Amino acid sequence: MVLSVANVAKEQEAFICEKLQIIARELHPSVTEDEEIVRRALFAVRNQAVVFHRYISVFSILTTTVRDVRAAEVIIDFRGNTISCSCPQEGWCRHQVSVLLSLYQYIDSVQEWVSSWRSKKTVDLQALANIRTPESWLKMVDEVLSHYFHGDEEIPAFMYTNIAENALEKLNKQMPFEREWQPIYKLFMELAVVNRLSLRFTKSRSMDEHLLENFFHKRFQSIQNIVHEIPGTSRLFATDLFFDQMQFLLRELLFEQEGFINRKMNLYLLFWDEVFTEKRRALEELVYLQEQREMPVPEVLNVFYIILKNDSAIEENIQHINPEHVDIHLGLVKFAYAKQNGRAAELILRAILPHLEAFIQRVKNVYRSSVVSSIYSLYEHIDLSEDEEILLYSSFGKDGIHQYSQYLLKHKRYGEWVALQQMYPSSIEHLEYNGLKQVAEEAPALVLPLYHFYAMGEIKEKSRYNYKQAVRIWKKMKAAAKKAGKMNFWEDYIASVRDQYKRLRALQEELEKGKLLG
Repeated sequence: MVLSVANVAKEQEAFICEKLQIIARELHPSVTEDEEIVRRALFAVRNQAVVFHRYISVFSILTTTVRDVRAAEVIIDFRGNTISCSCPQEGWCRHQVSVLLSLYQYIDSVQEWVSSWRSKKTVDLQALANIRTPESWLKMVDEVLSHYFHGDEEIPAFMYTNIAENALEKLNKQMPFEREWQPIYKLFMELAVVNRLSLRFTKSRSMDEHLLENFFHKRFQSIQNIVHEIPGTSRLFATDLFFDQMQFLLRELLFEQEGFINRKMNLYLLFWDEVFTEKRRALEELVYLQEQREMPVPEVLNVFYIILKNDSAIEENIQHINPEHVDIHLGLVKFAYAKQNGRAAELILRAILPHLEAFIQRVKNVYRSSVVSSIYSLYEHIDLSEDEEILLYSSFGKDGIHQYSQYLLKHKRYGEWVALQQMYPSSIEHLEYNGLKQVAEEAPALVLPLYHFYAMGEIKEKSRYNYKQAVRIWKKMKAAAKKAGKMNFWEDYIASVRDQYKRLRALQEELEKGKLLG
């Protein structure tokens, strides 16, 4: 049966048009490599280099070959919504585009599609890249991103991550050849893309916060990797203008664009920790901030008080803590430690202490334990009063049992340690994680009730495996009783257990195997 390409094209029109829309969005006419893909694909269509072999209608799979320097096999799975090519190029290649355009010619004009795509080219990215100024680099960013926007048309939240990665891939193709310029270029482009996209989605009528949080997380990780490549000293004089522009973009991102304040603050702290290292620049930023009539994030002033070691200014600025900004203050504490300003960190930690419990309760259960561990690691560096310690550990609640246990062990408050474990029962393994071995060594009499409680829990399960677990616990209990000089108690106790559970034959056998009797 002769393959009717026209029929296949008509049948799969929706798929073909959708893929060409994606291509029009992801390939940019201002990028030389992208323009070359479309040009060579059009050449293949005009020269009938696309050969359609077979169409398996049952599975909706079309197999084709594109005659090129080396023939490439392109397979379209219409039902699976995929198109693949045998060539090594990642992403869209000229072979895939040529097959789709060959099918599209049975639906509409290929020449009109190509002309419409090329009409979106307004500037030459390569020419802009050769003009090494911040303004030129920003025009490059705006040119590439404009390709994804159509007026005020709403963009789905899930697309922002893909748009950023696709745009940066195109921009990085124009990277300077000089090694000392490359990390600065990458960092500039990353920040500019985040700035422009953030402005776009904070104006959106509907935001999916989870997806946009993910967008910020990925971009932060990428920027974090780049900043380590930026030299802290011995920078070229010519790069100053680019750092000035990044300082402005960062300021604009934090103060003039709404939403995601915590994510943006993390980015702000990262730059002022590792990129903007000159004292002159910090003083300039502080003066600018102090001149502002309205300060959306007054906590940001502490960044520069920390850098300049102005502890009295920090003390004054934290008189009134915004409970909603506790996580910002925690970020400032980490920043202070990074800047070797332990006094500033201590001031902030004491100030946010009354607000910790409410903050921790707002954290999702699945993340609460790790957040508590992170907070505890910050407070370990300072000496708290007894009242402050009680406030800290009560803020942690059951998610801070391990941390409170360690504190009690450190101060040899073994009776309170045992009471805490009894208040929040878990498992013998978790008990050991919390420091059971140390208490059994130094205050063995206190742990006997704990061993009894967990051994009884195993017996209730009524299985051979659990009886073996109970015997293991009793062996530890026997060792603790011996160390505490309570062997008479132990012998009466184990005899009572044997008598109480005399009908549980399997348990009796495990007791004998464990040599706990007699």
